[in-house]
Amino acid sequence: MKNLFYVRHTCRLCHSDKQELVVPMAGMPIGTPNFQVPDASVDDPVFRAAVPMALHLCRDCGHLQILHVGNPEVQYRNYVYTTSLSLGLRQHFEGYASDVVSRFGIAPGSLVVELGSNDGSLLGFFKERGMRVLGVDPAVDIARRATEAGIETIGDFFTDALGHRILKSHGAASVVIANNMIANVDNLDPLVIGVRDVLAPDGLFVFETQYGVDVTEKNLLDTVYHEHLSYFNIKPLTRFFARLGMEVIDVQHIWTKGGSIRVTVQRAGGAKKPSAEVARFIAEEDRLGVDQPAYYAPYVKRIAAIRDELVAMADAAHARGQSVAGYGVSVGTTTLLPQFGLESKIDFLVDDDPKKGNVMAGPGYDIPILPPAALYERKPAFVVVFAWRYVDPIRAKHAGYFADGGKFVVPLPGISMVDRAD
Repeated sequence: MKNLFYVRHTCRLCHSDKQELVVPMAGMPIGTPNFQVPDASVDDPVFRAAVPMALHLCRDCGHLQILHVGNPEVQYRNYVYTTSLSLGLRQHFEGYASDVVSRFGIAPGSLVVELGSNDGSLLGFFKERGMRVLGVDPAVDIARRATEAGIETIGDFFTDALGHRILKSHGAASVVIANNMIANVDNLDPLVIGVRDVLAPDGLFVFETQYGVDVTEKNLLDTVYHEHLSYFNIKPLTRFFARLGMEVIDVQHIWTKGGSIRVTVQRAGGAKKPSAEVARFIAEEDRLGVDQPAYYAPYVKRIAAIRDELVAMADAAHARGQSVAGYGVSVGTTTLLPQFGLESKIDFLVDDDPKKGNVMAGPGYDIPILPPAALYERKPAFVVVFAWRYVDPIRAKHAGYFADGGKFVVPLPGISMVDRAD
């Protein structure tokens, strides 16, 4: 496949070329279970090429980012992951909509535009509250189905040009929302300029994204992959928005993705006074020193220690003639296999979703995907739970495996063992 990825050499927030490698990581494929690649065989480079994925720190503004950028046409035009399938996310979205409407007094009839709107789940809750809604998402099939379900959705990438077209066709937006999508965008300037221009004078841009501090402090390694190009902290964000004529006025710490932030932005000089939370977040980031390369050394050591322990456990099991399994087939699995050196150590994977296929293919590996019943038939020495955030509902299903002496190994945020269903 041509144009699988490209390399940028400047910070996507401040455009400085002073980028320093701070977290070396094993390369991983651009292709993940999140999207389909039409007409691509299992041996296409999109699945087989180990594309570099190291994290770099901007020495001018402190932004943490991946510089090897996957082709967005490949990644997002045929996206298959839908937000409505994630455990607890619809309830989160309902609270999200209620919070935005009540905190900022959004009147019925106001226009709410969502970038990366996926299946329209979040916009549906704004629509229930009397808002006019419009989604924008480049996944053409998901956008079509959302429109058919009653959430008008434009099947395209959002840019300043599209923002201007929306302004002419729908009027100014009271709220623009982006839920876990701005970290996926390489060229952020046109997106934010489009948001700024489509907003009403008193309009707000509200977005949720993974918090960079949580990624490092909580060992959220499975959230690091090529779709997530940026790991945002508040201090660099405030400078970025100021450069484009906007102002960060509030930050909330939320539970999603293991640790995220909900950031509210207005046009510079807008009516709303910035909350004390903005300064508090920045002060904590300064205390931790997240804009300094030395801060990331312990994170690198923690990853290496987990990798060494998991590899040693797998080697010991194989030496005894036992197999090793993994639970969960997702983009997080695609990340953790190479970061923990498990590509040749996992004998098979299991997943509750029969649509995950028969094989997980990657650079140098083809791991069989089996139904969970294989745990009882093959009796692996232990199971690495790649879907570690869901270990409690998963363990509750497998009392029989534990009764036979089986163990779950939870790799993050640090290695722990589970040998019972409750």
